[in-house]
Amino acid sequence: MNKYFPAYVRVPVFFFAAILAMEYVIDSGDQFAFVMYPMVALLLLLILVILISIELIFSAINNVSFQIMTAEQKQKVLAERALPIREKQWYKKIMQVLMKPAPDGQEKALLLAHDYDGIKELDNDLPPWWTYLFIGTIIFAAVYLVRFEILDGDTQETEYAKEVAAANIAIEKWKKTAPDLMDEKTVTRLTEPADLAIGKEIYQTNCAACHRADGGGQIGPNLTDDHWILGGGIKNIFHTLVNGGRDGKGMVAWRGTLKPKEMQHVASYVMLLQGSNPKEPKAPEGEVWTDTDVKIATEK
Repeated sequence: MNKYFPAYVRVPVFFFAAILAMEYVIDSGDQFAFVMYPMVALLLLLILVILISIELIFSAINNVSFQIMTAEQKQKVLAERALPIREKQWYKKIMQVLMKPAPDGQEKALLLAHDYDGIKELDNDLPPWWTYLFIGTIIFAAVYLVRFEILDGDTQETEYAKEVAAANIAIEKWKKTAPDLMDEKTVTRLTEPADLAIGKEIYQTNCAACHRADGGGQIGPNLTDDHWILGGGIKNIFHTLVNGGRDGKGMVAWRGTLKPKEMQHVASYVMLLQGSNPKEPKAPEGEVWTDTDVKIATEK
């Protein structure tokens, strides 16, 4: 193999093939797999070390083999190495397979009868490489015809449309669970103690000044009764946090200060305050609001 592909060609080719295999197996998006995942980079480094080690081992074996050759064998090997590429035996064999030239001295037997101003033509057969390529195109055309015309295979345009549709579905699915893309339509109530503790901390920092720490209401309305100005429930409370309260006199919009996930924590904590008994609560404002979603779920 060293005659055709020396070590300085083999190692980069095999290493690049390993990188392509990693990229095919691992879905790393727009980034290279060895950039996204350190373990992949370490594995590629290990593969490179193994390739170099194998080349060094084979080189040592070749050197030992050369040393135990007879003087006549050594002279033959050195003479072969010194020949130009066109004179090497392996090159001649390749050209014989691809070109199949006429044997030396037989050109006259191939001369055609016609002569144009002294220009003569040999009646050579088509070279094998041309014949192989022509047969390959026929096979490709047959496979293409069966694949796309008989079996109704997907064209590039159809494949692109399917991939776009699949990507849109994946994006919509991701949007439903992405915290920073949450809205009042997709928000859900949090009930875990850890989530409610986070909501309480955010509430105490940002909301207690207007609604009191116990939710009894001060500048803002009482959050512990069943009266709501803009509607209760996780979706309405989240919507109010995002967009603010009544124009001119209501709560400011918090979408520029809090992230959607943080507002979800706060809204869930506010719902926890309902039904509590704060000291000297503010009078009810708005209308009595019933969570229809909870009612429907209870009836079922």
